[in-house]
Amino acid sequence: MPTLWGALALASVLGGGVVAVAWNANAILALQAPALGPDGHGARVLVVEGWMDAGELEQAAAAIRRGRYERVVTTGGPIEPWYDAGAWRSNATRAAEYLRSRGVPPAELVALPAPSVATDRTYENALMVRDWAARSRGPLDALDVYTRGVHARRSRMLYQLAMGPRVEVGVLAADPSAFDAAHWWRSSEAAKNLLGESIAVLWTKCCFWPAP
Repeated sequence: MPTLWGALALASVLGGGVVAVAWNANAILALQAPALGPDGHGARVLVVEGWMDAGELEQAAAAIRRGRYERVVTTGGPIEPWYDAGAWRSNATRAAEYLRSRGVPPAELVALPAPSVATDRTYENALMVRDWAARSRGPLDALDVYTRGVHARRSRMLYQLAMGPRVEVGVLAADPSAFDAAHWWRSSEAAKNLLGESIAVLWTKCCFWPAP
């Protein structure tokens, strides 16, 4: 057994580690890691998760206007009729219409509405992207996923599972519009999102086994 001073030193080290992880939790989950691509010039396809709000979609539009992407794919499942003011029917269609209104050429946009599912929505959307790529393009070697903040790490994991090892999956994280994610401890909503995503990442790592 350690001495009293040894136990205090051990507790201090462990406590410092926990504080350091918590302090940097947003940066750990909200990855900014775009794909390099086979030629080192990055991915040519950007997947935009359509459930994001207008401010976050505006950040995606700004990334698209910088000119690297040749095709933009929007994803998302059905919108409840009560909230569907624009009669879009799906988050994928809503996001595509928003990006079109922000100057993204229609020829570059593909909306991929997903069916309604109770669980594993991100993975189901990733499967839609995989199937679209198989139908409409030559071999896809790299793509980037644009999503909200702390959802980024899990989105990347699930898209990599769906796309397989031959496709490099990068990720870009939008800054949430509703709170300051860098100071997550100041907002109950930010703390709830971060805690929920931390648990979801751990569950995906240990317990998510997709069907062949």
